[in-house]
Amino acid sequence: MVSIDAEHTVTHVCCIGAGYVGGPTSAVMAHKCPNIQFTVVDTDAKRINAWNSDRLPVYEPGLDSLVQMQRNRNLHFSTDIDEAICNAQIVMIAVNTPSMQGTHSKQGAQADLRQVEACARRVAQCARHNTIVVEKSTVPCGTGDIVARILREHARPHVEFSVLANPEFLSEGTAVRDLLHPDRVIIGGADADDRAQNALASVYAHWVPRDRIITMGRWSAELAKLASNAMLAQRVSSINSLSAVCEATGADVQQVARACGLDSRIGAEFLRASVGFGGSCFSKDVASLVWLSASLGLPDVAEYWDNVLKTNDSHMQRFTQRIVSAFDLGVRGIKISVWGFAFKSGTGDARNTPAARICQMLLDQGAQLAIYDPMVPESQVREKLDAGKDGSYVVCADAVTAAVDAHAIVVLTPWPEFRSTNWHIVFDVMGRPARVFDGHNVLDRQMLEHIGFVVTTVGVRNGVV
Repeated sequence: MVSIDAEHTVTHVCCIGAGYVGGPTSAVMAHKCPNIQFTVVDTDAKRINAWNSDRLPVYEPGLDSLVQMQRNRNLHFSTDIDEAICNAQIVMIAVNTPSMQGTHSKQGAQADLRQVEACARRVAQCARHNTIVVEKSTVPCGTGDIVARILREHARPHVEFSVLANPEFLSEGTAVRDLLHPDRVIIGGADADDRAQNALASVYAHWVPRDRIITMGRWSAELAKLASNAMLAQRVSSINSLSAVCEATGADVQQVARACGLDSRIGAEFLRASVGFGGSCFSKDVASLVWLSASLGLPDVAEYWDNVLKTNDSHMQRFTQRIVSAFDLGVRGIKISVWGFAFKSGTGDARNTPAARICQMLLDQGAQLAIYDPMVPESQVREKLDAGKDGSYVVCADAVTAAVDAHAIVVLTPWPEFRSTNWHIVFDVMGRPARVFDGHNVLDRQMLEHIGFVVTTVGVRNGVV
């Protein structure tokens, strides 16, 4: 297949897709591989212009400085896709693979691969020499076979391709750190792709220890990504389901989680009760795994993973109902201050955020919301919410302003600044009784209650401290 087998041969890498994966991945690679030129391309000129400006389209701690150091040296952002493909020995595909509209059901949701397929056709049409094509997008098993077939059907004479699966394992908010210090790098290929795998491994070997660069079959690599996200989502749903038991019995979910996490077989990661998981990956990847399992004739497996999604959704409903039930006549006409709209702290991403689901349920019951998030722009909030007939909302510039005359504060993203807020001032500007619903158990409950707040936390029955 492709004959690139030495790190010195790789001089140009093209990344198609200037989003949350392509941009940070290319920036870190450029930083660690100064002798390789990296070009990130996209059809969205506005996004490319943002990457070439001082206001990047993606917020990640440490990303700005990396881009500024490498941009126009060996890191480039362009809309000239064809030229970048033509120059590259390695082309990474990092485009969006959302759940396909109309396929959502109890059997999951099929991933929409149209952008991946379009990229494969374009690579085949533009490549002038043997090229390694790398799947960075999260895709279902067998996508590499589809890409390989498209490349064969559309390739120029005497041009050969190797298709590798190199899934990303980034966590938004820590993407740069995850890229600089990965737990593992997975490179999956077909039986004849050893040289291509070695070529890509040589790029990572500039900074990743060789024992953390793992080669395997392409299907295994594709499934490893879905499986990793599914297992993480499963842990979130597991601890949140136990939080419901705690709220009904008087146990404290944080104490239960600590006891379980101290078991070395279980560990403490992702055992923090919250309002639920969100973001662009977990729900989509679990739904894709459900669909894959159902399509393979494995209904019990599909149902198992579907219950992870159902538990997540029912947990958000239960948390919302605790807010509504705290008011004798419900929340119609009640001003509620929402602190946090991003799906997690450390990012401005509001895709599939639990905050949108919870806010919408409150709006549907007539609540008047004042929303504040330090990173999510107002335009994203407005894209997600519909005030409806009786509800209304405003987006505020700071947390205290959002709390003025509110009867409740609902913390939906665990931003560190909320812990350091002057809660005495917040209490003074709120209505009475002043309630706090801590959706992530990040606040000092005893301090808040000493000030005078009525506090509700996840996984603790009301009235139990």
